[in-house]
Amino acid sequence: MILCSDPKKQYLVYRKPIREAIQRVLDSGWYILGNEVKSFEAEFAKYIGVKEAVGVGSGTEALHLALVACGIGKGDEVITVAHTAVATVAAIELTGATPVFVDIEPEFYTIDPKKIQAAITERTKAIIPVHMYGQSAEMGAILEIAKANKFKVIEDCAQAHGALYKGKRVGSLGEMGCFSFYPTKNLGAIGDGGMVVTNNPDLAKQVRLLREYGWAERYVSHVSGWNSRLDEIQAAVLRVKLKHLNKDNAKRVRLAKKYTKELKDLPFKLPRQREGCVPVHHLYVARTEDRNALLSFVKERKVGALIHYPVPIHQQPAYTKFKRSDLPETEKAAKEILSLPMYPELSESDFKKIIKAIKEFFQG
Repeated sequence: MILCSDPKKQYLVYRKPIREAIQRVLDSGWYILGNEVKSFEAEFAKYIGVKEAVGVGSGTEALHLALVACGIGKGDEVITVAHTAVATVAAIELTGATPVFVDIEPEFYTIDPKKIQAAITERTKAIIPVHMYGQSAEMGAILEIAKANKFKVIEDCAQAHGALYKGKRVGSLGEMGCFSFYPTKNLGAIGDGGMVVTNNPDLAKQVRLLREYGWAERYVSHVSGWNSRLDEIQAAVLRVKLKHLNKDNAKRVRLAKKYTKELKDLPFKLPRQREGCVPVHHLYVARTEDRNALLSFVKERKVGALIHYPVPIHQQPAYTKFKRSDLPETEKAAKEILSLPMYPELSESDFKKIIKAIKEFFQG
C-alpha cells in the first residue's frame, strides 16, 4: 500500500543522526526540560522569525495554553473554522470558551475573512485561523479585523511548518503561533510534541508557567497550570529534522507540481496558490464530485488516499451543540476533497502508480 504519509521513511533517511541524538539524551541523564528543549526552542524561534518559542506536549496543548495565556476562558467566544482537525476546537473547549464557526474560502480551504464580521459578538475575544494543507490563511485581512475589534489572533500552524505569507513565516503574524510535531507533519517527531511561538515575552513567560503547573520555581505554583512539556528525546529528534525542513519542503513543492502537471487535464479541481504566499504542501488535496468512487477505486489499487476531513466539526456527534447552518462551502468541500500521498520520500515508481490509478478511473 502506498500511504498518504509515511513517517517511517523519513526516519530511515535520517536514522543515523536521529539515533545519535537519542543516545545523547539517554547518556545525559536529563530527560525533561533540559538542554535539548532549550536549544530546540531557540533554533525554532530563529527559523520562524520570532523572539520566543515554548515547547509543549502537543499541538492541541499549544493552542490550549496560548488561548489561556491570552486570557481566553469561560464565557468567551473564539472564531475559527469547522474544516480543520478536531484539535483546533478541542483546545478552545479546554479553556471553557465557545468555538464560533465561519465558512471557508473554497479555493484555499482557509477561513473566509469576508464571513468573520457576521460572526462577531460582544463575547468574541479571539480568532484562530488555520493554515490548511500547508498554505497560509489570508492573514492581512484577518489581522485588520482583529485590530479593529481588539481581538487576539492565534495561528494554528499544525500543517504549515515553514510556509510564508508575504515573506513572513506563518506563526510570526498573530499574537501567537501554534505548531504540532505529530509524526506525519512537515516537521514531525517520533511521538507527540508541540510549540507556541510569539514576539511577546510576557505571553511566552505565561505559557512557560502554564506548561508546568504554574511553577516559577519548583513546587511553587503561581498560577493554575498543567503538565504539558515537550520531552528531551522529541526535542533532540526535532533538532535533527529542523536542519532539513527547507529541503524537505522543497521536495513537497516539486511533488505538488508533478501532481498538477499530470492531473490538470482531468475533471479534478487542483490546489491553488494564494498570491504572495509560499505553501509547503503538507497535503495535496484535489477535489471531484466523484470522490467516494475514486477513493474506493484507488484503494483497490493499493493507493492509500485519505479525506482531510470527511465530517466538518459542526456536524460531528460531539459538537452538535455548536451546529450552524451557514457553512455551505465547508460542507460541500467535505463531500469532494481527496488527499493524495504527499511526503518527501515518495518514490518515482510509487508516484507513477498513483497517477496511473487516477487516470484509469477517469479515462478507463
